[in-house]
Amino acid sequence: MNEKSFVTLMSARLILRRFSDLDLAPFVAYRNDPCVYRYQSWDGYSEHDALDFISEQKSLEPCLPGRWFQLAIELKKNGALIGDCAFKIEAQDPRQAEIGFTLASEHQGLGYASEAVSRLLDYLFSDAGLHRVTAITDCENQSSVALLERLGMRCEGHFIQNVWFKGKWGDEYLYAILEAEWLRKPFARDKL
Repeated sequence: MNEKSFVTLMSARLILRRFSDLDLAPFVAYRNDPCVYRYQSWDGYSEHDALDFISEQKSLEPCLPGRWFQLAIELKKNGALIGDCAFKIEAQDPRQAEIGFTLASEHQGLGYASEAVSRLLDYLFSDAGLHRVTAITDCENQSSVALLERLGMRCEGHFIQNVWFKGKWGDEYLYAILEAEWLRKPFARDKL
């Protein structure tokens, strides 16, 4: 799969697309919200870092093994950037990927994350031809746990104090779903 093959992904209420320069202000705003970065690897985002991130993502090819490819999540109704989701094809096995997602706090709890991740999974299994997709979440992040389980991902691992995270040891869950499992889901391939 090459850069030209990825344009946008659509769902009922969302557009998943490449980042643009116009995304800078809303991206910096939600990435600097303590409620948003509580379970993320960063503790805020400078405008300089955001510019570098957007510049890199605009030209990055999707499906490069070992590289995260971030998608902006935009509301169809008004074009607002409300978050992002991402995937990284595994370097050792390009038939597998890890996913992640971030949503601005004012857009959480409205089903947007489920809709975006569902569309992303459909893309990864249907268009990218993957066999297995994983997600790792902090055990305390009950919203992410509920989302992953709602989408049919199963918990395959519970890691105890496996990561030094924000000044303390943290626990994580590993979730996964296979292509065959995803395609059996009643909402899969219906296109949200």
